[in-house]
Amino acid sequence: MDTHKHEDHMIIDTSKMNEGKRDALEVAEAAREIHWRLPSFGSEMFMGKWRSDLIYPFPCQSADDKAVGDAHLKKIGDFLKQNLDPDEVDRTRLIPDAVMQGLAKLGVFALKVPKAYGGLGLSQVNYNRIMMMIASYCGSTTVMASAHQSIGVPQPLKMFGTEEQKQKYYPRFVEGAISAFALTEPGVGSDPAQMATEAKVSEDGTFYVLNGAKQWCTNSPIAELFVVMAKTKPKVVHGKERQQVTAFIVERDMPGVEVTQRCEFMGLNGMQNGNLKFTNVHVPAENIIGQEGRGLKLALETLNIGRLTLPAACTGMAKQCLSIARRYGNERVQWGLPIGHHEVGRKKMAFIASTTFAMEALTMLTSRYADMEKVDLRLEAAMAKSFCSENGWRIVDTTLQLRGGRGYEKAASLKARGEDPYPVERMMRDARINTIIEGTSEIMRLFLAREAMDPHLKRAANLLKKHVAATKRIGTVFKLVGFYAHWYPRQWLSLFPQSLPKGTAPLARHFRYVIRTSHRLARTLLHAMARHGQALERRQIVLGHLMDIGTELFAMSATCSYALSCKETRGDAMSLELADLFCKQAVRRIKAHFAALRSNDNRGINMLAKKVSEGRAKWLEEGIIRVGPKT
Repeated sequence: MDTHKHEDHMIIDTSKMNEGKRDALEVAEAAREIHWRLPSFGSEMFMGKWRSDLIYPFPCQSADDKAVGDAHLKKIGDFLKQNLDPDEVDRTRLIPDAVMQGLAKLGVFALKVPKAYGGLGLSQVNYNRIMMMIASYCGSTTVMASAHQSIGVPQPLKMFGTEEQKQKYYPRFVEGAISAFALTEPGVGSDPAQMATEAKVSEDGTFYVLNGAKQWCTNSPIAELFVVMAKTKPKVVHGKERQQVTAFIVERDMPGVEVTQRCEFMGLNGMQNGNLKFTNVHVPAENIIGQEGRGLKLALETLNIGRLTLPAACTGMAKQCLSIARRYGNERVQWGLPIGHHEVGRKKMAFIASTTFAMEALTMLTSRYADMEKVDLRLEAAMAKSFCSENGWRIVDTTLQLRGGRGYEKAASLKARGEDPYPVERMMRDARINTIIEGTSEIMRLFLAREAMDPHLKRAANLLKKHVAATKRIGTVFKLVGFYAHWYPRQWLSLFPQSLPKGTAPLARHFRYVIRTSHRLARTLLHAMARHGQALERRQIVLGHLMDIGTELFAMSATCSYALSCKETRGDAMSLELADLFCKQAVRRIKAHFAALRSNDNRGINMLAKKVSEGRAKWLEEGIIRVGPKT
């Protein structure tokens, strides 16, 4: 689809925006997938429709595929347990060469490479099961393996690469080559319109000259290949230049490619993350992935699949926390009882267990969606990433609190005096990045909001756009009246409640709550759009509450369906108890979000924050030794 067609679908009125904001929005909108060619549980839920066929029965992994995954899990798990010391990786900031070579022999760097090219060609479920297991043991190793193939060259090559590119690069990953994804720049985070890295085509069109810099590129100090996003020649759309971004495969040994810094972070000390500089790098034209000008679209679609690894990794860490909390909770005695037997300890244990179960449900469901290729999972992937990263952080924090001083102490220090070296301190440092990487929680909520509002915006497009003929506007009004006269009452009335599928009885009340609340969410979202109009995109607190409600409803649906599946396969009711407790706690959170929409301090927050930004409370900073610049 060309940019002219994208412009025709530009719904939001940008005429009153400043140039920078207008350019950013137009570039982002042009990269969006406009059509919903496949069904989406999330999209329909935000419109008040609960698609039971997309959630129940739970789309389980086949027995044959599970057996394949089990075999690889055992081999990789045994190898890591025998050869890798995560605490040593944390201390030295290095994954040993012998471990890297061993992982390459086990096919860990070719998990997503199709079998036809010598790779393992694993399903998304098995890939995520492996990432989950590695994440439970060593966060740095997980990030290295995941960044290489979830967002590095293998995934976009699989989705958009030519046959020639696949034959050229896939065998290198089988041999152990590492790749990286280069999008973020020193002055550019989530705003692609400000991208400075540029690729200019040569006169004969055979190559591009790449110049610029990239920041926080995971694996860049050790990568042989990079996916690099760069500006290319702009296109004129309706008389105005529109920035184009193109994805290139850049090789490390190309003249002009330089790693200028290896960055250091709070956690993930063994992660090789650095800054890149490109100086007159000649990149062959055949190294374009997809088409010229389609780089952001490629990045968004790659991330829809790639960010599924984050829920898996967070779930692996949560499972390890559950194991530590259970063992320590039974071992550590205070006031005559193991701390896990005191009510406050039990509360922590129950939260960790039930929430870990929900995280696993979301991870398995979205992974199966990716394998089935019958669901548009852009919303589901974002909700799973947001939910699992935020709750993963809460779980590790709860585990550390349960451990007390021993949770805050490094594993090596514990080991030095003969205590069990549970690495909770390291896990907490490693976990903090998860709500930031591959889309911050705040960006995820805005992304969800844009997609959730899309059905309404499309219907009202001719009223939102400028310079639309009066006849079209009138026609649009009649269509809107016709649609909402039917749709809106259905979000209020429950005279004909939706019947539940057979077999859902043990958790039926939770499913019914989700259905009722989906209707409430749908009408509340419409009310917010009607009240705030296009200014709603600036009401980020309101949108955040609405998107969190939707995320909780999706998690409840997935968890209940997964619990019923586990009950059938395992033969015990523990999964139902875990789902029941999770849903009860989710309902309380949802009620709090709805309450915050009615009663809040948003206006006061905005006014006070504005004054603080202006320096009117600068006196409150007195009495400190200030660090950083003088401003």
